[in-house]
Amino acid sequence: MDPVYEKRLAGSPLSSPVKPQNSSPITSPTKLSYGDRFIPTRSGARWHINFDSPNVEKEAAIRCSPQTQSRKSKEVPSVEGNLDSIAYQCLLKNELLGAGIVDLKHSSNLLSDGVADPSGSAANAVGSVSSINNASSSHSSPTNGSCGGMRRRVLYPKENTSLFQYRVHGKNIKDDTSPYSLSPVGENSQKLLRSPRKAQRKIPRVPFKVLDAPELQDDFYLNLVDWSAQNVLSVGLGSCVYLWSANNSQVVRLCDLSVESDTVTSVSWADRGNYVAVGTNKGYVQIWDVAATKRVSHFSGHTARVGALAWNADLLSSGSRDRNILQRDIRSSEGVKKLTGHRQEVCGLKWSPDHQHLASGGNDNKLLVWNASSSNTPLQTYSDHVAAVKAIAWSPHQHGLLASGGGTADRCIRFWNTLTGQPLQSVDTGSQVCNLAWSKHSNELVSTHGYSQNQILVWKYPSLLQMAKLTGHSFRVLYLAMSPDGEAIVTGAGDETLRFWNVFSKTHSNRDSKSVLNLFNRIR
Repeated sequence: MDPVYEKRLAGSPLSSPVKPQNSSPITSPTKLSYGDRFIPTRSGARWHINFDSPNVEKEAAIRCSPQTQSRKSKEVPSVEGNLDSIAYQCLLKNELLGAGIVDLKHSSNLLSDGVADPSGSAANAVGSVSSINNASSSHSSPTNGSCGGMRRRVLYPKENTSLFQYRVHGKNIKDDTSPYSLSPVGENSQKLLRSPRKAQRKIPRVPFKVLDAPELQDDFYLNLVDWSAQNVLSVGLGSCVYLWSANNSQVVRLCDLSVESDTVTSVSWADRGNYVAVGTNKGYVQIWDVAATKRVSHFSGHTARVGALAWNADLLSSGSRDRNILQRDIRSSEGVKKLTGHRQEVCGLKWSPDHQHLASGGNDNKLLVWNASSSNTPLQTYSDHVAAVKAIAWSPHQHGLLASGGGTADRCIRFWNTLTGQPLQSVDTGSQVCNLAWSKHSNELVSTHGYSQNQILVWKYPSLLQMAKLTGHSFRVLYLAMSPDGEAIVTGAGDETLRFWNVFSKTHSNRDSKSVLNLFNRIR
């Protein structure tokens, strides 16, 4: 007989030749386990750890940590693929938790990851759990791109006191599933899979038109592209301003400042589209009549280049590198109003839709809000950005809602309630924010970016889900303008191209007004 085998037979059957190592923190250092079968014990079991019962406060602290936020800034949530993910998660909840979800339209309220419905039915990504059949419970914790504001529901199974007891579940009397069904899932899951889904709006990833724009400057602080209400695009190229008609693609040179040894630094159309304002490098502001192709006004007052222009009916505001904002009524040459508040160059100007407030952004990282009828001091000052604020956009859907974007060191889009002066939300885009524009027909907005991704992003508000990512420019996307119908946008970059994109839908809500003033509902 083999000596080794004989020695093993002579040994004690209850002894272990190798003493086990106390590597696990749960195993007692004095108690040794023998035999080939492990029987679990319930004493000292931590079910909230083993079965993923979340610690709300700890998770909120982890999500709000700077390391987590910096990591999440590179992983912007996207709508693409969310429908399949939602359906899969709801299917798991039906089979494992007995959630009883039968319609995908309302399922986003039951999601544990806070993903919003891409169709817009759950824009806030917040919902209350209505029917879980006592299989799960909910805890809410604040979560958002800025660690506040929005709340989400986290679902987890309840602790089962009879976890190791075997029990045969009786057949549910209300279960109408056919005994001959070959489906591996239950009736509710079958209804969920057959539930209709709202078709997701497809945003083309390529531009439908590309135009050459030679001498289009690669300067973050300039505004050289604007689209008029008459469907005419104005572009400042070097010392000239060109007009391109979207109706017949005709190109006309409006003016040439080379005779004055000057260059174009900004262009802006009047609301009706009959006049275009031109800011120059020498600090002048010119008003041109497009129909007559002649200059009707010439204003001075700035001591440096004029990089931002904004119209408010017949009132024209101009922002300059001299840190001042001048407001003029083009119908008269007198009554210039000077607004002083920025400490560096003014690079962004936008009037609110109600024509009562002017928002200005500067290279001093400040966002100021001015009242049209108040004194020369700003009404509100926002200092949360840590880089130049050029991208400014007022929401046409919510009164007092203002969006702003910061430069390379900031990379954030921030939202403000100018009625109360409080910040709302923010999202880190991962790259320099150059421009912002709201959709005219839906609660969406588009942003253009520079360093380092040179991309165009379409966002859903207020969920701040990324609906589309458009690429094509090889330089910073510094210029943005929207078509008068609100469907298309044009972007310009230092690669000397203008690209036209279809990003927004023109469809309106079909909900009928229930007001007694709506006479069409009372016609018989």
